[in-house]
Amino acid sequence: MSGELVLVTGGSGFLGAHCILALLNAGYRVRTTVRSARREADVLAMLKVGGAEPGDALSFAHADLMGDKGWSEAVAGCRYVLHVASPFPPGVPKHEDDLIVPAREGALRVLRAARDPGVERVVLTSSFAAVGYGQTPIAGRPFTEEN
Repeated sequence: MSGELVLVTGGSGFLGAHCILALLNAGYRVRTTVRSARREADVLAMLKVGGAEPGDALSFAHADLMGDKGWSEAVAGCRYVLHVASPFPPGVPKHEDDLIVPAREGALRVLRAARDPGVERVVLTSSFAAVGYGQTPIAGRPFTEEN
């Protein structure tokens, strides 16, 4: 399996960067999405802190979950897709749809692009926003799917 190309959405995020690092360490080639070219340096800096010098094993695609542009190019040639990106508002949303609609639409964009015949598997993750707003944490008790 090593050497196969994996798309990781949201490579400049905490989870995305950790997924990229794990994949590179396992011998995969990784393409990651960033909204703009200026975020590429952030991804490389995070990977360097994690001990990775990806060289040619890492490439970047420019795509935004809020638009269709760039997604088919991002997925092209990938065998697997890890969709870990999610739009995250700067403040507490006034309405739950301020979180749900952009996340849903972004996930659907990724899934539509992943219909590419070469993609064998798509992994979707949730977001902190699923429990981070409107839930009161209880000390010593983790959030679960029941929250």
